[in-house]
Amino acid sequence: MTDTLSATEQLSSSAAWTYLRESPVGRLAVVMGGEPEIFPVNHAVDHGTIVFRTAAGTKLAGATGRAVAYEVDGITPDLTTAWSVVVKGYAREVSRLHESLDSMELPLFPWHGGAKPHIVRIEPESVSGRRFTIVPVPQGHEPRHASDE
Repeated sequence: MTDTLSATEQLSSSAAWTYLRESPVGRLAVVMGGEPEIFPVNHAVDHGTIVFRTAAGTKLAGATGRAVAYEVDGITPDLTTAWSVVVKGYAREVSRLHESLDSMELPLFPWHGGAKPHIVRIEPESVSGRRFTIVPVPQGHEPRHASDE
């Protein structure tokens, strides 16, 4: 479905899951002590859920047994199209032996050094996404980058 006024296309569930499977990293959003927290996480898609590994800490405490949001986004290599997918659901720590063993078989390797012994699974309640054409930036208004300073 496309909104012709903004040229934003609402993604089908299948397209949203394709983007989730193809994305190497996303952002986990949790609420801790009434404050929002966001963490970059590399993930795997497993049987309609999102799985990631983590150490003990704020991320694990903020996610386990709570409502969370998970977002992935990207831009096509030719810089003409951008997209975003948001998963909302509940996170739980994987604790059953057979599920833990199955999860260890996933292609899920933390990018950050150190042990990540906890496996967390996000069970979606909703998955939504959108895609849109990137409009050209007017000449002279190109974004500045930290390396330009």
